[in-house]
Amino acid sequence: MESPGVAHDVDDFRLLRFPSEFGLRQIRRRDGILSTYGGSDLVGVSCIARGADSVFAQAVLDVGGQLEVVLPSRNYRERKVKPDHAELFDKLQSRAAVVRVMDFDDAGREAYEAANEAMLSSCDRLVAVWDGAAGERGGTGTVVELARTRGVPVDVVWPEGAVRG
Repeated sequence: MESPGVAHDVDDFRLLRFPSEFGLRQIRRRDGILSTYGGSDLVGVSCIARGADSVFAQAVLDVGGQLEVVLPSRNYRERKVKPDHAELFDKLQSRAAVVRVMDFDDAGREAYEAANEAMLSSCDRLVAVWDGAAGERGGTGTVVELARTRGVPVDVVWPEGAVRG
């Protein structure tokens, strides 16, 4: 599925990093997974939430890729973005090639699931910062399973020494 406003041809590579708060150093490293796909043909898809989402988004931009932002609801910025993350959130959103907002007024479970579906359906590969443990419905494990079921290649990143917390 193509995203409006983003060129998508056979050479483009769309990469999704699913939300998590773990593995920030691994994502940030230029010699890590993003550099494998870096360049102008890379499109990173993210909700740009605090933590790994925003680090991933910045890393995509740092390696010369394009950023596509998917927001779960129309009020996501006002209701979910904390003051200490607002400046970075706004900066990343302003640098995005595309911003898609799900058709929900409020950011609840349905909105997050719709955003997850939109991201997963528009990527060629899932990069999951995940420890492999089962979590809540709609969490990283659910999306990893769904990606694998659909035949979407999955890279699981869990840096040495990282802990769930």
